[in-house]
Amino acid sequence: MSLNLRRPPYRTYSITQLCHEFGATPRALRFYEEQGLLFPARREMQRVYSYKDRARLALIMRGRRVGLSVAEIRDILDLYEEGGETAQNAHAIRVFQKRIDELLAQREAVDEAIEALKQASVRLETRYFPEGSLPA
Repeated sequence: MSLNLRRPPYRTYSITQLCHEFGATPRALRFYEEQGLLFPARREMQRVYSYKDRARLALIMRGRRVGLSVAEIRDILDLYEEGGETAQNAHAIRVFQKRIDELLAQREAVDEAIEALKQASVRLETRYFPEGSLPA
């Protein structure tokens, strides 16, 4: 009996499989490829995504969901190859903190806009609809 000590082949994914799994469009995956975020192999005319591409896509989708730019995501992903996990994580923390600060500023602006609209609504209702008979 001989033992096969070679690694089994890594699982690969089609564009359709990844689109279904991550709720992305084929156009988005091709865009991420054009931007240097994904590196699928080619099997004839089809793109074949590796386990590494799948992991990168998961990070891309999470980054996009929280409003990171493609450039910010690329920088984070590229740092793993250049400086390792520690450098990647340190940079990611800085990018995440910057995004948190931006979102907090946006939330403050939205809260101020809501308050201004509430006050304007009260003024208009009081002046033009004192009996509370606001038309539909």
